[in-house]
Amino acid sequence: MHRLTVVDAFTPRPFAGNPAAVCLLSEPADEQWMRNIAVEMNLAETAFLLPEKDGYRLRWLTPESEVDLCGHATLASAHFLWHDGHQAATSELRFYTRSGLLTARQKDGMIWLDFPAKPAVEAPDPIGFGAALGTPALWVGRNEFDYLVEIGDEATLRALASNQGALVAVETRGIIVTSRARPGAEYDFVSRFFAPREGIPEDPVTGSAHTALAPYWAAKLGRTTLTGYQASRRGGFVRTVVQGNRVLLGGQAVVVSRVEFV
Repeated sequence: MHRLTVVDAFTPRPFAGNPAAVCLLSEPADEQWMRNIAVEMNLAETAFLLPEKDGYRLRWLTPESEVDLCGHATLASAHFLWHDGHQAATSELRFYTRSGLLTARQKDGMIWLDFPAKPAVEAPDPIGFGAALGTPALWVGRNEFDYLVEIGDEATLRALASNQGALVAVETRGIIVTSRARPGAEYDFVSRFFAPREGIPEDPVTGSAHTALAPYWAAKLGRTTLTGYQASRRGGFVRTVVQGNRVLLGGQAVVVSRVEFV
């Protein structure tokens, strides 16, 4: 019997933010079984935790593939370990992943993840993002995972309807679309994230995208501490602090359900 806990990440309330399933293993699991579970859960990511050394081996699987870096499922994993009493609330958690060692800690009601910064560098536009997104692209860049596209304003970003047929042709994990926040907003920048090649037409809140967004907007706005809002239907806030070649990602999470597999 295996139990999976579904956690909504980057939100303080159920049915918002980005849901991830978390499975704590007692021993290494069969690869095909893990892939089948990820397909069955049909969430953006299912996280598998295996106790190791002084922390946990952490893997993230989508219904289509295994990914190299995932923020919301890491946040969900940390919340699960503290919430269910597997680790003391004051402890720092250590996750061994495809992207190296990641840590998590709690402070002032927030979970803070320490991730590698993945700044985007200016790059040629591979398809004509302006046509695919229905609005001019002011800047196009990419990092090892995604393309980053800045557009004109928040209202346009919230209203855009992406051409999934065009975006799926882009050889990348995903496309981050971003703009400065509207005047007077409680956040500094907004974004949306499309990953049709990963089987995710639009991801609700993408922590790993903020490893590119935080350095980009920190350079443009002249501040290293910023708040991003991902303007999907569910929506969620990601606090960010740029620290050299690392980015701290802050957010909240809540357990919403549990599932058992025989």
